[in-house]
Order: sequence, then C-alpha cells, then structure tokens
Amino acid sequence: MTTRYDSALAALATVMDPELDEPITSLGFVRSLTLSPGGNVKVHLRLPTSFCSPNFAYLMASDSKDVLNGLDWTHVVTVELDDHHDSLIINAGLAADAGYRGTFGHEADVGLDELRETFRRKAHTAAMERCLTALLRAGFPSESIGSATLADLPADDASRALLHRRAALGLPTGGDSAVLVDHEGRPPEDPELALRRARSTRISIDGNAHFCRGLLGTRYGDETPALPTTFTPLTILEGVHP
Repeated sequence: MTTRYDSALAALATVMDPELDEPITSLGFVRSLTLSPGGNVKVHLRLPTSFCSPNFAYLMASDSKDVLNGLDWTHVVTVELDDHHDSLIINAGLAADAGYRGTFGHEADVGLDELRETFRRKAHTAAMERCLTALLRAGFPSESIGSATLADLPADDASRALLHRRAALGLPTGGDSAVLVDHEGRPPEDPELALRRARSTRISIDGNAHFCRGLLGTRYGDETPALPTTFTPLTILEGVHP
C-alpha cells in the first residue's frame, strides 16, 4: 500500500534541478521529509554549495512546495532551504507565497517561466543527443541521422525521457516526427554540426551533475539524508509517519 510518505517522496522526485536535469531526490538535495497528523508536511532542502544560483535554488524550492500542495491530502506545506547565503530571503518568500519577483524584487531580472523555458530547451537538447548517439552506436547510418524519426528509437528510458522533454516544449511526439530538431521543431541545415553542438550541451549537463554530487559529498561528509533515492523511507526525524 502506498503511504502518504511515499506519495510525497514521489511528488518530490518530479522536481528537477533546472541546470542538471535530474530529480532533486536522486541528487541528494532533499535533506529531510517530515509528515505530521492532519496533512502537514515539512521539507528541508540542501545544495552542494552556499552560493548556488539563487534563482535555481528558489525554483527548486518553489516547485517542491507546489507539487506537495498539489497532493489531495496535504494541508500545510513548508519548504525550507538550508545553508544557502539567501536561505532567509528564499524561506521568507516561500512562507509568504510571495513568488519569485516578490521574493527578490529588482534582482529578479527574469521570471520563473522564462527560466524554466530556458532549461526545458537545454534538457530537450541533451535528451535528443543521448538518443541519437545511442542510435548511431546501434548501427544507424550517420549520413542519415537527420532523417531519424521517433519510431526509429528503442522503447527505453532515454526515449521516454526525450518524449517527455518534447511534450514539455509542445513538440510532436508521433512516431513519424524527426528526432533532430530545435526547440521549435525545426530541422537543422547541417545535422552533423547540430548533433555536435547538442553533444556539447549534454556533456556540460552531465559534467555539472557529477561535479555537484562531489561538492555535496564534500560539504556534508558522512551526513546521511533522511531520504534514499528510492521511495522506501529510512528514518523519520520527527513527527508521524502515516
């Protein structure tokens, strides 16, 4: 039977680091998840450094609060960011539901929607490159890579991730759709060059993820988060586990 704890953790697993394109749960950013009677939920987040970009930090914290508020059993949801140089500002803004611009004022040069869109595009590019590179390694002719369609991809996790990224951008997900397109669905004039550029984006994302995991481990040492990367709870630090 799925518990409320499991459903809360599953909801948090849908929150992505906007730059690394990985769930905050698998990255180890969820420090603790506490449930209390009556549907109250409290989450503490942590990041690899105290100077991680405030807009990224706010986006992840805000998204965490939103997905938990979206569950039909939650009552009061509290999300707090620990050990960040803007923790006080971000936590106060989240508590007041002030929004990104209300939290940072004139420092918020772009809204969260613009920020999300930028990283949706990067995530799509990286997912597309992973699928096409795997297709080439499986023997697909390199000179025809620009004509590869979604139907040519295997039914695996990488392909499903690409379909998810395409849907988020409003791109077609039918089998006859070309794989190698930009964020507006346009095929490139030079497929080989476009794939090389996509590979650079993917390598940057993967490298940053590896770097951040190392920083997180160095920063917190032997401290074990209350949450595993799967949906089986280890320890509840306080409150009640329904």
